[in-house]
Amino acid sequence: MAGMEEGRGNQTISEFLLLGLTNNTKLNFLFFGITLLMYIVTIIGNMSMIILILCSPKLHNPMYFFLGNLSFSDLCYSSVITPKLMSNLCSGQTVISFKGCVMQLFFFALFVGAECFLVTVMSYDRYVAICNPLLYVTIMNKGLQFRLVCAAYSGGILTSIIHTNCTFSMSFCGSNKVNHFFCDIPPLLKLSCTNTFISELFMFLLSSILGGLSATVIMVSYIKIISNILKMQSSEGRQKAFSTCSSHLIVVTLFFCTAIFEYARPISSYSVKNDKVISFIYTVVIPMLNPIIYSLRNVHVKDAFFSAMDKFALHKY
Repeated sequence: MAGMEEGRGNQTISEFLLLGLTNNTKLNFLFFGITLLMYIVTIIGNMSMIILILCSPKLHNPMYFFLGNLSFSDLCYSSVITPKLMSNLCSGQTVISFKGCVMQLFFFALFVGAECFLVTVMSYDRYVAICNPLLYVTIMNKGLQFRLVCAAYSGGILTSIIHTNCTFSMSFCGSNKVNHFFCDIPPLLKLSCTNTFISELFMFLLSSILGGLSATVIMVSYIKIISNILKMQSSEGRQKAFSTCSSHLIVVTLFFCTAIFEYARPISSYSVKNDKVISFIYTVVIPMLNPIIYSLRNVHVKDAFFSAMDKFALHKY
């Protein structure tokens, strides 16, 4: 069989075939055009956000430091998946080596894990800013900002190592056809010819615990935030506080709803058609939407953007 080689007395898979988004090859160029457009917007949006935060003194505060890292994470985990997807849609070549599959899953899990922790950190940042405004600068000092971001990426690396090791410690000695458009955990485990119950249970518990802890921190932070906002006597102050939190809430809702649906459930309930749609949303659509959501709903980001445009126009003319 193609894609097989001898190893340890059994046949082991040396490469996988990604079956893609759809079985209808006539739709490939349509999906390629849509994906390409979204990826271009993702690159421009997230790179613009990072550059804007780095170059604008108005945005040199903890909230935008975390937002810049969120944009970096979005850019990275989309780039792990989307170029390969576009290549497969355009050329029809769906082969990915075993090592390439391992690396794709590792880096995808790393940046998705980091994003999960980053949005949690950002909710804590909003809690401190709104509930303890006088101590905000003292509490959220540069040292703490750096440690929180390092903890987010370290958590992403740790969860990625665990998930990747649990997935590829299984034996793959049957079909090498992955019914998905990238090397994701559920379709890979379905190809295993060994009992995956222990690995599934361990990854399910890990995802549930980490997701649950993150969701708890976010919920507690926003319960306190909303309680504090409702106590404000100034309507302008309430509106400003809600404005700074609404963007983050939208991003958190999109991210957690799709991630929980995809990973915090048993592999036995995996549905190819539905999961491809959800996977496309969180690998291609959400990284594109995040910078748009923050830029459209954040006055400071819009002001910094127009200031940068004014400076560019003055230098040009």
